[in-house]
Amino acid sequence: MPIERIALISVHTSPLAPMGGAKTGGMNVYIRELSRELGKRGCQIDIFTRRSHELEPDTDSSIGDNVRVIYLDAGPAAPLTPARQYEHLSGFAAELMAYATLHNLRYDIVYSHYWLSGWVAAKLKETWGIRFVHMYHTLGHMKKRIEVNSHYQPDRRILIEMRVLEWADRIIAATPAEQAQLRWLYRAARRQITVIPPGVDTARFSNPMSPSEARVSLGIKPESNVLLFVGRIEPLKAVDTILEALYALRDRAPALLQKLHFMIVGGDPRSKSDREMTRLQDMSIELGINSLVSFVGAKEQSELPRYYAAATAVIMPSDYESFGMVALEAMSSGTPVIASQVGGLQFLVRDQETGFHIPSREPVSLADCIIQLLNDPTKTAKMGLSAARLAKAYAWSEIADKLLRVFEEVAGEKLWRA
Repeated sequence: MPIERIALISVHTSPLAPMGGAKTGGMNVYIRELSRELGKRGCQIDIFTRRSHELEPDTDSSIGDNVRVIYLDAGPAAPLTPARQYEHLSGFAAELMAYATLHNLRYDIVYSHYWLSGWVAAKLKETWGIRFVHMYHTLGHMKKRIEVNSHYQPDRRILIEMRVLEWADRIIAATPAEQAQLRWLYRAARRQITVIPPGVDTARFSNPMSPSEARVSLGIKPESNVLLFVGRIEPLKAVDTILEALYALRDRAPALLQKLHFMIVGGDPRSKSDREMTRLQDMSIELGINSLVSFVGAKEQSELPRYYAAATAVIMPSDYESFGMVALEAMSSGTPVIASQVGGLQFLVRDQETGFHIPSREPVSLADCIIQLLNDPTKTAKMGLSAARLAKAYAWSEIADKLLRVFEEVAGEKLWRA
């Protein structure tokens, strides 16, 4: 069945939200870039999201042709935690259906993102009889297993995630690792899951600047070696492991520190309420490496190519990554990636070919990989070339084609039943 109009649901965050916030990251990029690519194919894309600020318009068409972001009133027009947003899901679903009725809209498929949106998609399916495809992006069970010492209690979330498996007609997993997690932790049926990774804008992330030019543009000496972290500032990103690795370099390769610069892109360095940011800033001082470290804050996608171009390596020592879009952007830019062997990173980053795999929370292992890259520029350059070649297979045009085939298949079949 040809797909002409798609309702894309992202309740808890708008694809147009400023990057670097507590709930903005790879999912926002995914929704924005995928919608733009589908719009180029003539599909009409309506992205429904909750109004979280009173200045947000009713609709925004800035993403591209045939794409609209539609803001719905559901609870106060203010940032809310996912738990608070859950209380307003019925209102959100009612507003969405009222909007579609008022504007005489009919959709061929619904594509929902994150557990809150899965609940809404199920209500649309119940009311309209419309099939829906769902992508989790992160799994509550996985986060609960990792954050065992935190106050994270996603029991309601896990329950909804399990129910979404019963309601959805197809689940999109970013990697074989996520597919395995869904089957192991959620008892999902293999035939219900299709593995399609996120994509990358290979035109934007194609390293148009030389490393020295990019460094100078960022106020760094051109002969410096730059290590880069890009992402949200939260404990499971394990930025502290990078700081500990730099401290380990003082004993293992002190000469390398003379030309080393570590840039942290994400969050707000001036925020006094961000406990993790404050902890990392204090930690860099306590370890005596603060002169090597720059907290540069969150940056929009349009600014990131300079940072990737300037970097000798991007480091992602995360405890959990469902995919790792930052790694893909870095690879497309021709920059090697040092990543923990978790989630999507273990499939995306090829050890010794496009970068290195490291065990989680092992700063000495990370330090040894940094030493290898900085001491062997030829190997580093070869890894960068391999990374750029591999990233071409993840162009958004390829990913959009694969998803459209799934949408057409789902829209043309009988409702899925467990």
